[in-house]
Amino acid sequence: MPTDEITAAAAGTWTLGDRTVHRMGFGSMRITANPDPDRAVALLRRAVELGVNHIDTAAFYVSPGGTLRVGTGPARYATELIRAALAPYPEDLVIATKVGFGYDPEAGFTEALTPAQLRAQVEENLRRLGRDQLDVVNLRLGRGPGAVPVADRFGALAELRTAGLIRHLGLSNVRPEQLDEVAGIAPVICVQNNYGVDAYREQDALVRLCGERGIAYVPFFALAGTGRETGASTAQDEAVEAVARAHGVTPQQVRLAWTLHQGPHVLAIPGTSDPEHLAQNVAAGALRLTPEDLTRLH
Repeated sequence: MPTDEITAAAAGTWTLGDRTVHRMGFGSMRITANPDPDRAVALLRRAVELGVNHIDTAAFYVSPGGTLRVGTGPARYATELIRAALAPYPEDLVIATKVGFGYDPEAGFTEALTPAQLRAQVEENLRRLGRDQLDVVNLRLGRGPGAVPVADRFGALAELRTAGLIRHLGLSNVRPEQLDEVAGIAPVICVQNNYGVDAYREQDALVRLCGERGIAYVPFFALAGTGRETGASTAQDEAVEAVARAHGVTPQQVRLAWTLHQGPHVLAIPGTSDPEHLAQNVAAGALRLTPEDLTRLH
């Protein structure tokens, strides 16, 4: 599939809160790995040139250490790289970030449970991005019930939304019943969970539920699957390989196309540090799978 002429517009659009975004976005977790920040800056600018107007990030996306646990040299925060590359920001650009978890170079990962801790993480994101207001803040939940009810933590973020520090709210790593727990506190415009063609398929019901409620479903690790932070395996599912051969595309493009085919409310945020892979990922938004393809992949 030729990629140079294909932009993120090929994937279609979704109204995320009060902003229209292309359904093919960009995840910034991996851009911190390279010790040369100029490469990340160039990649982010290329993503915007290709029509990407929805970028996912977090203040705990940092190297060395951080989520990827790789890298050398001085600290490189994805949020600060985004600022260096794109500020002053395009008017149509939506940056979604996460709070609830944080990263300290000495203490490692921390969890924000109190209103003060959540506000501190929001303010860190504002500072590193150079913004007066965050477009979208997802409350990242841990596994299990948690030490503090999700409604209490979401309520604290809702107060920051009322104060004007946050424009819209979402949830990450969420269970269906937790959507009901926060109902009435503030609108949830998106859900970010693990999901892919051959991984975490127990999420199928939640994907449908979000569609019924008009909530964007934004899967992460759609390419990496169970490889998560370590990245995608070179071994591919046999059905994915077969569909890729039939269309003359890469297996990764099939995975992204399948993701978008799960509903008009499903947005893709593939991450990469490679310009060629970036173009291929964006081009996957133009791939139309047949009913036979989808049956085979299912």
